[in-house]
Amino acid sequence: MTEVLFYHLQRARLEDVLPQLVQKALERGWRAVVQGVDPDRLKFLSERLWQWRDDEFLAHGSGSDGKAELHPVWLTTGDENPNKANVRFLVDGAECSDFDGLDRLIILFDGNDEGAVADARETWKAVCAKGLTATYWQQEERGRWEKKAESGSDRPKMESEVEQ
Repeated sequence: MTEVLFYHLQRARLEDVLPQLVQKALERGWRAVVQGVDPDRLKFLSERLWQWRDDEFLAHGSGSDGKAELHPVWLTTGDENPNKANVRFLVDGAECSDFDGLDRLIILFDGNDEGAVADARETWKAVCAKGLTATYWQQEERGRWEKKAESGSDRPKMESEVEQ
């Protein structure tokens, strides 16, 4: 069953967090899909993955590269899974209706955007209603991620739900 993780970005930008999370997925031996909504934004994120560190890059491809099966990370605006990914990253409000077969679905949302927070809140409710395991992560002052909530009746609600 797919585990769903929500990352509430408040202290860091998507382009700084995404490469770290993609790297962790690759270290597990997983393949990944990064799904966005804007092709230009995906081009920007692609550059960030290529230039992630001075001594390291994250190999990836997209539709313009072809041969998805050869790429450990695939960038797309669609909900296809052409590289047989284990994990899907949804960024900038992207939505995916079918995530069967994934080990993880990771939703990254901008905590400084009220619309993105509201959308994440609704997605959290929908994920919980499906009986999926969901965890909510927020960055602490030093930059480490802290688990703030986990789905289930005896767990606290997502922090943004409490703020309503």
